[in-house]
Amino acid sequence: MATKNIHEAALDSVKDLSETQAEFVIKPLYYGYGNTLGNSLRRVLLSSVKGAAITAFSIEGTTHEFTAIPGVREDVVDIMLNLKNIRFKCHTDAPVELSLEIKGDKQTEKDGDKRVVAGDIKLPAEVEIANPNQTICHIDDPKYTLKMHMIVETGRGYLTIEQASDSRVHSDMIAVDAVFTPVLRVRYKVENTRVGQDTNLQQLTLTVDTDGTITPREAFEEAAAILVNQYTALAGATKMERTPAPGANKEDDDSGLMLPIEELDLSARTANALLNNDIKTIRDLVTLSESDLKDLKGFGSKALDEVKEKLTELNI
Repeated sequence: MATKNIHEAALDSVKDLSETQAEFVIKPLYYGYGNTLGNSLRRVLLSSVKGAAITAFSIEGTTHEFTAIPGVREDVVDIMLNLKNIRFKCHTDAPVELSLEIKGDKQTEKDGDKRVVAGDIKLPAEVEIANPNQTICHIDDPKYTLKMHMIVETGRGYLTIEQASDSRVHSDMIAVDAVFTPVLRVRYKVENTRVGQDTNLQQLTLTVDTDGTITPREAFEEAAAILVNQYTALAGATKMERTPAPGANKEDDDSGLMLPIEELDLSARTANALLNNDIKTIRDLVTLSESDLKDLKGFGSKALDEVKEKLTELNI
């Protein structure tokens, strides 16, 4: 078995901008690795993260998509497009059948058409909807009752209408081309950074937006795991030993980083906060990201600034 050395970067910080958007900072990276890592993560996030979508549906009284429905403002094609915009979270890998039954009311005549939304769908325990206000159609006849059935399946990437048609659970249903990915948008930015005296390094900032059925952090970790699994299969018996990150001094890693935390000459409050969280050596400290430090019990922003200042002085 061949064994080689490689420097590794780290997830420096994660900033939650909203429930569906987060920013990930990865550093330090060797020059050129920012685009390599950013592009591969972006492609996997947009194409391979697991999600759920409607793959087939039926409306009582219709046989194909090119049909007008008496009592409904939209035709079947319009309803199909609206169904594709519903965001599902599915807790099973098996296809799930959903139903919808709703009737127009007297207000339909007085105040306008009755709006049917995703929240009107009857859901089993295995399925959730992230956007219940998504419009499905409008009923313009108070005497009309809309009856629908839908099949929700889990998958990755994109399912063509031909594939959906071939794998339909019920042959009398209308097949839908499905976009399973719960990741809506991924942007990345590569900037120069430094570690100690080494300035020829890069920092990757990745911004991920999801549809609410999965958190950006979950999507990021799943995409990274997919890449790891793919490359591990290709690596065969070759293993890479972990070595200090770019810019780190090997001698310091072997000796200086094993010094007790007291050697940093921190204030008593900051040192005690680290020790109480079982951080006893400088090595224990430098393996934590800024977000990890912020999560420590009794460790505030002033303590974080003090630690960063001490580590900068030591070129760590």
